[in-house]
Amino acid sequence: MDTSESSTEPDADAESESPAAPAPPRRGWRRWAMDTRPLRIPAYRRLWSSTVVTAVGSQLTAVAVPKQIYDITHSSAWVGYASLAGLVPMVVFALWGGAVADTVDRRKLLLVTNSGIAVTSVLFWTQAVTGLDSVVVLMLLLAVQQAFFGLNSPARTASIARLVPAEQLAAAGALGSTVMQTGLVAGPLLAGALIPVIGLPELYLIDALALCVTVWAVFRLPALPPLGAGPARRAGVREIAAGFRYISGHKVLLLSFLADIVAMVFGMPRALFPQLAAQTYGSHGEGLALGVLFAGIPVGAVLGGLFSGVFSRARRHGWMVIGAVVGWGVAVAGFGLSGNLWVAMAFLAAAGVADMVSMVFRGAILLSAATDEMRGRMQGVFTVVVAGGPRLADVLHGTAGSAFGPRAAVAGGGALVVVLMLGLAAAVPALRRYRI
Repeated sequence: MDTSESSTEPDADAESESPAAPAPPRRGWRRWAMDTRPLRIPAYRRLWSSTVVTAVGSQLTAVAVPKQIYDITHSSAWVGYASLAGLVPMVVFALWGGAVADTVDRRKLLLVTNSGIAVTSVLFWTQAVTGLDSVVVLMLLLAVQQAFFGLNSPARTASIARLVPAEQLAAAGALGSTVMQTGLVAGPLLAGALIPVIGLPELYLIDALALCVTVWAVFRLPALPPLGAGPARRAGVREIAAGFRYISGHKVLLLSFLADIVAMVFGMPRALFPQLAAQTYGSHGEGLALGVLFAGIPVGAVLGGLFSGVFSRARRHGWMVIGAVVGWGVAVAGFGLSGNLWVAMAFLAAAGVADMVSMVFRGAILLSAATDEMRGRMQGVFTVVVAGGPRLADVLHGTAGSAFGPRAAVAGGGALVVVLMLGLAAAVPALRRYRI
């Protein structure tokens, strides 16, 4: 294997933040529990703690915006247009933000972008509390917020490799992903409970206050300037293109992106959940069935994170990604074939566990196999893939479900994931051979 794909440079910024001595090996049930070693590093603990607060807060806004748009327009189409209004700037600024993150002090970039997200949340609150009721204003604010998110996400994730040692990247990924998945479950439930009690404006305000905690946590991080003393770097189209060339020249990175694209585009069946809830599992109550289906994958992902100690110390990261994507495909196919709601829930939860494993090890590969000067751009592409893949899946599964029926479309998609992933693994050995 090409050594440039598996080596990492020494951490020049976080020596003083590292624990004094390695933790002793865990025995018994502790081997299965979440690996919390990265939390012993103060800088990473601050970054992670801010994620705990904002994981739920961000979901309050994610629920409040479409709810407010629907209340104004009484049209689901406008809710869809708003989603598109947020997606386009997020994609553009994630790609550019990755290049920016490779040229500046990432701590400063995080301060600016988190402050920008907080200001947009305050503006969301302002328009709601004043009763402006303007869809145009809401869509503009959403576009600005997602642009800041696109700039923020690559810098945030790329910074982790400067805060924790390479052997703990998978554990750090599991900690972060578990928090985010917990937010996906708890945030919407909390929003649904709070809207009748305090109203929409206060949801925006809670998110804004949570973001202040994030800004303070980032302020306390160490400086994270670009490594090396070379000439000042730029962050233009040429640098973004250089990031894509870097991916194409490093097969393990390319395969990690392709693995996620295969899993999400062909195996994410959420567009068919409403139809399945009505036609296949309607005997349980359409509302209950729909809630169970949407909760299945995040619940499984949270469970996978809580017991991530069983896999976060694995060193064959490539095989972990391959196994996770294949497991995802098998679980999705099983979901498509199941006619019982609770069996379907079990398969979706198993898919969520597989998705957690895939996220953890794909993230670790991106941080360990790329040099620091390219990590921001790799995370920018990663953000686009993660955001874009499920949306393409919505179109593909919606079309296939109409043509072949929802269960056949889901089962066929899961089987296709298995075939494509095994084919990629057999054709390109770089991912199979990658270890840390």
